[in-house]
Amino acid sequence: MNMMIKAYRRKLDVANGRVDLSHGAGGRAMGQLIEGIFHKAFDNDWLRAGNDQSAFSVPGGRMVMTTDGYVVSPLFFPGGNIGTLAVHGTINDIAMAGAVPLYLSASFIIEEGFPFADLERIAQSMGAASREAGVPIITGDTKVVERGKADGVFISTAGVGMVPDGLGLRSDAARPGDAVIISGSIGDHGVAVMSRHENLEFDTDIVSDSAALHGLVADMVAAGGAHIRLMRDPTRGGIAATLNEIASQSRVGFRIDEDKIPLKPEVAAACEFLGLDPLNVANEGKLVAVVAPEGADAVLAAMRAHPLGSEAALVGHVVADNNCFVQMTTSFGGGRIVDWLSGEQLPRIC
Repeated sequence: MNMMIKAYRRKLDVANGRVDLSHGAGGRAMGQLIEGIFHKAFDNDWLRAGNDQSAFSVPGGRMVMTTDGYVVSPLFFPGGNIGTLAVHGTINDIAMAGAVPLYLSASFIIEEGFPFADLERIAQSMGAASREAGVPIITGDTKVVERGKADGVFISTAGVGMVPDGLGLRSDAARPGDAVIISGSIGDHGVAVMSRHENLEFDTDIVSDSAALHGLVADMVAAGGAHIRLMRDPTRGGIAATLNEIASQSRVGFRIDEDKIPLKPEVAAACEFLGLDPLNVANEGKLVAVVAPEGADAVLAAMRAHPLGSEAALVGHVVADNNCFVQMTTSFGGGRIVDWLSGEQLPRIC
């Protein structure tokens, strides 16, 4: 025992070492892992206090809270990794309420034998993403499971934010005549992860669109918050699932135009090669907004003025439809029903 304790007084061998069960056992080794990797990556006053929780002050008003889990495979993909995805995804869930994200938590389930170097890379990228977004990770937890009981590392997050006064976005608020706006090209994230997962190479690099959208949302709210009915980030299941979910909750239908949906040629080609419908492919840095017709132009202009909304497009409208169908006019002038994704098109995409 004394030899073990003495051994773990040495600095972590990040370059060559691996996580073992002692790093989740609550002893010196666990403390060293937390200090040497997580506190170093996420450094802030809350974590330096060393408490099992973090206390914080919030302005008056309505709060929103979200929680999420991340099991993406592979852990590293073009344009990001599981760490950046966890930060961006949690922030975006808060932002879709029109809220200002304030704080995050992060919990790690780590498999025995996972390399310190990969864990540090993930943690450092999470810290950088949270600092860039201005939303600190202020508390967390670490567990280690036996080899074969996890796939490298899984991350669970939670986030809190504040909703501006007078803003009340609701999933059942879409009304016939409302405009449907997408903030940019679809399918980038899903194709980027799929290409790495299947060891595919394309002539043009396709990278994930993973990004924190709260700055874009703030500009949209400032330009036309009173006219925004609701917002969603079309992650798993893509645009198709998002529109079908809204249609079902609002008891309306949608009519969208395929030619107006932003789609990179290389992503379209990759989807055709892989047999994927781009409308079903996940996104991690895009949003769908349903906006009252009188505010659509102002909101669209604000989106296009922001770097993350420069490709924003009005792609269709809400229609009265008791069947809650999402219908699309195709590039060939025909029409088709855009249905929910059936089965698992892209496993472990986020």
